[in-house]
Amino acid sequence: MRSSIFMGATLILLGALALAFNLAGSMLGLSGWYGGIVRFWPLGVIMVGWLLVLFPILVRGWRGLGGLFIPGVPILTTGGILLLGSLFDWWEAWEWLWPLEVLSLALGFLFAAIYLQSIWLVVPAIIIGINGLVLQFCAVTDLWEMWAVLWTVEPLAVGLSLLAVALVKRWPGLFVAGLILCGLAGVGFLMITGILAATVSWPWLWLVELAAPIILILAGTLLIAWNVAYRSKVSHPF
Repeated sequence: MRSSIFMGATLILLGALALAFNLAGSMLGLSGWYGGIVRFWPLGVIMVGWLLVLFPILVRGWRGLGGLFIPGVPILTTGGILLLGSLFDWWEAWEWLWPLEVLSLALGFLFAAIYLQSIWLVVPAIIIGINGLVLQFCAVTDLWEMWAVLWTVEPLAVGLSLLAVALVKRWPGLFVAGLILCGLAGVGFLMITGILAATVSWPWLWLVELAAPIILILAGTLLIAWNVAYRSKVSHPF
């Protein structure tokens, strides 16, 4: 039953790719298989990634198959960027879109965590995802000098991942550790922006100057809220 569903979905995907192949080929003025193969070869990469993602969805019950999301999503992303570059002869897209590979890896870990019901896989998903977002921002804006400040997202990412685990596992100590790391990241933001504000005149510094106090306020608020909730639980266990 599962094999027939998998084969059916694969045939549907092949048919959809063939339809897209013919329609896009007509719109781009490509005729014959040679022009199609030259311009549409990334569809093979997309097909591999799609099968890796589709297999654990259709073949339920084998929990280990959830690991296929981790390579599958990045391969899909790679195929999409390659297809964009091949169809429109815009290979410069890699200059702006390469951080999507990092983000897709984080997404693969997240899908695997959901499929395998493992909170520990959320940890690399958060850390890699936050780094991917920062890399994507720098790639689009070309503000790579912002890493003078944005390196502090590393303790922030670790802190957020600890918070995620602590909330699911209900480990108070880990929750406090996560909040402390988030608070340290906010302090780092604040100190570095203060130093840079006195030495350089970058127009984007105001963004980080706003972000640092916000992180500190959120971390402090969560710490107080957790303390109040924990004390209330101890005082009234039932």
